[in-house]
Amino acid sequence: MTADAGPMTVTRAEYCVVACAEVWRGAGEVLASPMGTVPALGARLAKRTFSPELLLTDGEALLVGDAPEAGNGAPVTEGWLPYRRHLALVATGRRHVMMGASQIDRYGNQNISCVGDWARPSRQLLGVRGAPVNTLNHPTSYWVPRHSPRTFVERVDMVCGVGYDRAAAAGPSATRFHDVREVVSDLGVFDFDTPDRTMRVRSLHPGVRLADVREATGFALRVPDGGVPVTRAPDAAELRLIREVLDPGGLRDREVPPCGP
Repeated sequence: MTADAGPMTVTRAEYCVVACAEVWRGAGEVLASPMGTVPALGARLAKRTFSPELLLTDGEALLVGDAPEAGNGAPVTEGWLPYRRHLALVATGRRHVMMGASQIDRYGNQNISCVGDWARPSRQLLGVRGAPVNTLNHPTSYWVPRHSPRTFVERVDMVCGVGYDRAAAAGPSATRFHDVREVVSDLGVFDFDTPDRTMRVRSLHPGVRLADVREATGFALRVPDGGVPVTRAPDAAELRLIREVLDPGGLRDREVPPCGP
């Protein structure tokens, strides 16, 4: 899907990049940990524009002082970030990660470990990894490049990232720093700003109908009163950064391929 932004045409992938960037608006001096091409572009766009205080890494052991082109190393190094220091940022809440989700439910419980019964799964995935610690210690958001009922499920097969219902059941030790912010998919943006902390439609990307999202979701979504807004379009400066500086090779279109008008 494409949409007009003044004289330029904006692709669905570019709307997703901007939606991911907005996750870090006003974040301050925290470590942005994006997982995936589109979230990485979003974090770099945020640092180049409205969130210059963000900390970015090269994905290995360095803090980088600029927002390089996708796929290339950063020429400006700000500091050393070995694994032990990275974990210190995680444990003290000075990080906002945007993880993927093989499954996610209405309360924000996330699964990246296995599909099917845990004792005998039909699919083995990444494993739990750091998801529980992430969700209980610092802000966490999710990126889902293919919105479908296989991913947005009534109940996850295994809880890796902790959702609002599970955190509440565990008590104050789990809820004190628990903060699942947003879910961005190729169809829209979703949050948990509801009385019972269940997932709500925050905005839909241009060309996406609410009926499309409901059909692609395995549970009932909350809808804001007064209708669903359209995801913000990149302005001309942001579009130039995405296309000419951050991702001139078009890697974003591999994660969210262009679709018909």
